[in-house]
Amino acid sequence: MGWFEKLKGWYYKFAAWLECAAPLPDLFLRLWVADAFFRAGLVKIANMDSTIYLFENEYHVPLLPPDFAAYLGTGVELVVPVLLVLGLFGRISAGFMFVYNIVAVVSYPDLWPNGFWTDLFGDGFKDHKVWGLMLLVTFLRGPGKFSLDYLALKFIPKLRPSR
Repeated sequence: MGWFEKLKGWYYKFAAWLECAAPLPDLFLRLWVADAFFRAGLVKIANMDSTIYLFENEYHVPLLPPDFAAYLGTGVELVVPVLLVLGLFGRISAGFMFVYNIVAVVSYPDLWPNGFWTDLFGDGFKDHKVWGLMLLVTFLRGPGKFSLDYLALKFIPKLRPSR
């Protein structure tokens, strides 16, 4: 066996090990982004009068009355992150939070003082960009093996998509 075959064998062993480790980053992404949004929900619910004030005067949520947007935003930030942590309806939850994250950025101009398009590709709203990428990964890949979705698909065969 030549050196190339040995190198190829090591590579495939390493790749198999990485594949076994893949559920951990999937879980980590879900936990990280869920923590960020859940904490924001806790801050909002701690003083709803202040939250409503912010939605009336600072946040400019399109199409929704400020009171409704305040309660809806707080509810979303307290419920959907729990679904993400559990990996329950993982892709739907991640997709929903991805859109919610975009609405949050668009609704709060203080996040992009240099202009939305400048900050879109610059240094503005870094946290939201990172959270958006994390949510997009979960949306595209699914919540991974450490999730209730995975268990449901494994133990309830009728839920498996047909090919």
